[in-house]
Amino acid sequence: MSRAPLAAFPAIRPRRLRQSDWMRRLVRETVLTPADLIWSIVVHEGEADTIEVASMPGAPRLSVAECGRAAARAKALGIPAIAVFPHVDPRKKDERGTAALDPDNVVCRAVKAMKDAAPEVGVMCDVALDPFTSHGHDGLVEGGRILNDATVAVLVEQALVQARAGCDILAPSDMMDGRVAALRAALESDGHSDAAIMAYAAKYASAFYGPYRDAIGSASVLTGDKKTYQMDPGNSEEALREVALDISEGADMVMVKPGMPYLDIVRRVVEAFSLPTFAFQVSGEYAMIQAAAERGWIDGDRAMLESLTGFKRAGCAGIITYFAPRAAQALGA
Repeated sequence: MSRAPLAAFPAIRPRRLRQSDWMRRLVRETVLTPADLIWSIVVHEGEADTIEVASMPGAPRLSVAECGRAAARAKALGIPAIAVFPHVDPRKKDERGTAALDPDNVVCRAVKAMKDAAPEVGVMCDVALDPFTSHGHDGLVEGGRILNDATVAVLVEQALVQARAGCDILAPSDMMDGRVAALRAALESDGHSDAAIMAYAAKYASAFYGPYRDAIGSASVLTGDKKTYQMDPGNSEEALREVALDISEGADMVMVKPGMPYLDIVRRVVEAFSLPTFAFQVSGEYAMIQAAAERGWIDGDRAMLESLTGFKRAGCAGIITYFAPRAAQALGA
């Protein structure tokens, strides 16, 4: 991109464009709106409308009925979509995550409740087994090893269950090789050609997932770590290879996760591929802002909006965040 040569001071004074609120708004390069947000929620199986999560203040687990009310709220706030994750009754968990394949599981019931309440709001479902397994891993485990191909076969069944429940976007977060192609083929053959896939294409083995694992109840059961299938935080070129593979397999959109520590990856993906790219402002990022704000160390609302604007400035088509309703309300004020 060519740039006009700059004049010398005092002919040029950049501060002229910062002198008033109206001028700053007039020349603003990046504008965040509620339409840029996907609201991340966790649904639980009980009757209580909300259950607080100590490590995620302000982002409680919601009942199935409350998920329906959340969808209506999202519609009113201009939030286009909700991403739903489950807290599963520990008694329903097993080594193979078979509850993920139950068409009446808590995710499917939440999807139906949201679609009944606000059919105009998109619903995104996590395709992974970790909330449903007794060992907390995203896939099947044998002898301490995560089984790739056997896991993909189960993920296909899980995705079909979700699509039949009314899910609009299937979001495989497992990082198994080849799962996007398998999901796309299964969706097509099952009559769900309109169901979109947002691939967690570059998902890193991060320390920022802790509060989420508290929220879904997997923190206490996870054995070992996820470094054999989630990406090494030091790798950037690998992220581009992973994104390219998922696109070639039929992904409609791709995601980088976590968000703020990986904005360089977001930028590289956006520049390399002409496909909508999203980032997940994960639970640890949310919790840090909340904790610092509660202690009076930062202005919580300003930090929230600044962090979300950073995603948009990096090139994100949208951001998955627990802040979505609060941010949308602030942006609409």
